[in-house]
Amino acid sequence: MESSLNMALKEWSIVCDAVLAGQQAILLRKGGIYEAAGEFELEHSKFLLFPTVLHQKPDSVKAAWRDQIKTVDREPEEITIRGWAEVFFIARVPNRWAFDLMDDLHLWDKPLIDMRFNYRPDYPLYIIVVRAWKLPQPLKLSLDPQYAGCKSWVPLRAPVAVSGSQLVKPDAELLEIKRRIVTAFHRTNP
Repeated sequence: MESSLNMALKEWSIVCDAVLAGQQAILLRKGGIYEAAGEFELEHSKFLLFPTVLHQKPDSVKAAWRDQIKTVDREPEEITIRGWAEVFFIARVPNRWAFDLMDDLHLWDKPLIDMRFNYRPDYPLYIIVVRAWKLPQPLKLSLDPQYAGCKSWVPLRAPVAVSGSQLVKPDAELLEIKRRIVTAFHRTNP
């Protein structure tokens, strides 16, 4: 296990919470992916989960999650990092039909999924299964101008100790999610 990390991936706060509670183990990305040796990868395979709230909207998540989102017009002055993750598996989403077979694995509602598919349609959408850990102690960071803006990756000013972190989901559960994705993504439409 890593002893410290200083790279963070920006993700909606509600998604970070779901991942760290073991209620979700997937992320979606169109950017921050590159191909090396025929494999698609994130720029960083291990990263802190950097929660953001600015673009979260209640109607972007399923009804059961909506009351957990408060609409804001700016990020808070302090960010709390509660965990980190590493890439377990990445797959290119072949189409909307195949992705919809994964509906129980995530909190996003259909309008957000539509937006993800329609945004930059020439770029493929990827589903990323992550192995996540909770930090032994949450880390509070003051909002730094270096962390602001619409970017996926944020290098933190100082490394964050991750030793003693608690694994959220056992690998057996992640392997089952991977199996479901591989099976669904290789099926043809009905």
